[in-house]
Amino acid sequence: MLRTWFAAAFPYPTRAQQLGWPAIARGDSTLILAPTGSGKTLTAFLFALDRLASGAWEPGATRVLYVSPLKALNNDIQRNLLTPLEGLRRSFEGAGRPFPDIDVLTRSGDTPQSERRRMLRRPPEILITTPESLNLLLSSAGGERLLTTLETVILDEIHAVADGKRGTHLMTAVERLTALSGEFQRVALSATPSNASSPRARGSMLSSSSSAGGAECTSTERRRPWPAGWRPSRRRSSSRVRTPWCCVAWW
Repeated sequence: MLRTWFAAAFPYPTRAQQLGWPAIARGDSTLILAPTGSGKTLTAFLFALDRLASGAWEPGATRVLYVSPLKALNNDIQRNLLTPLEGLRRSFEGAGRPFPDIDVLTRSGDTPQSERRRMLRRPPEILITTPESLNLLLSSAGGERLLTTLETVILDEIHAVADGKRGTHLMTAVERLTALSGEFQRVALSATPSNASSPRARGSMLSSSSSAGGAECTSTERRRPWPAGWRPSRRRSSSRVRTPWCCVAWW
């Protein structure tokens, strides 16, 4: 059903999606560097939506954590998550197939107390937050309970935080999540670097000392023929052991 929806909504996947999805489907922690407007955020979300819609990840618990600077939340989430989610829902209903209840909630400094209590009572399948709010969640008992069932953590716009204290706090928070939830897949998204050495450096920054190996970098500078019969793979590694970072770069 996801393939049917995507084919109706888009003429073809972008270059970032073409190279990003195989790595994500393998279960690799993946760093995608590509220009704004290249479909990076949808690349990260779409495989998670496939897992949730197909029932591969059980509902009723938070499976996906998306972390991004606050200024990017509203537009990105509407375009890259809520709209595809609604399109998938309509596709399933049109085919007479049940669609699971996939709840999406945002936790930021502006989130009302009533909604914060609601997400503790009924955890959303997809939780949207900021680096600062993630650290606050990790400092509360309720927040910790919310974050014990993660399958994927998406870190967006890391170029905006990687060189400062926010980046340090974010990476520390991700490591704290591992202690709560066990190992999970990391998908990091960044705008195009200014020099060719940056992808590997950023992959190393995102990998802690406990990671196995370094980043494997693939550049999309050279055009490649479009694969016949393309569709997103559903295969994902069943291992909960951390894998090396795969870096998909396009500049």
